[in-house]
Amino acid sequence: MAAKFIILAACVATALAQYSAPAYKPAYSAPAYSAPKAYAPEPAYAPAPYSFEYSVNDPHTYDVKSQSEYADGNGYVKGSYSLLEADGSTRTVEYTADDYNGFNAVVKNSAPSAAYKPAYSAPAYSAPAYSAPAYSAPAYSAPAYSAPAYSAPAYKPAYKPAY
Repeated sequence: MAAKFIILAACVATALAQYSAPAYKPAYSAPAYSAPKAYAPEPAYAPAPYSFEYSVNDPHTYDVKSQSEYADGNGYVKGSYSLLEADGSTRTVEYTADDYNGFNAVVKNSAPSAAYKPAYSAPAYSAPAYSAPAYSAPAYSAPAYSAPAYSAPAYKPAYKPAY
């Protein structure tokens, strides 16, 4: 068995020895890269502190909300917002954010207000009483039409070419 393997390997080696490896020469030169440019540092801006607040109080639609926020310009932010929930309770969120502690929020929910009225009221109607339909069954008469009148077809022999 080993002799057969050796003979097979020799045949394969001689078959492959007849062909030379292709001489590959690229038709282009390798690209030349320049050294990367040094990036300019990001400009340092002066701190820009801000403060804002707003509120909405629409008694017709019960859209009641407010927000206020303060930032010192160095990464510290403190604020709060509140809104009237659908059940009449008020949700208040107080939050702080800075570079060290990240964003932290405290959520408080108050009990529904006694003065809260929903923006809609349930419809006031009674269920309709059922009554039997007051109509008679339709009466159909036989259709009135005459039988179609056809004339007898006229016989014409088919044309026969004379070959």
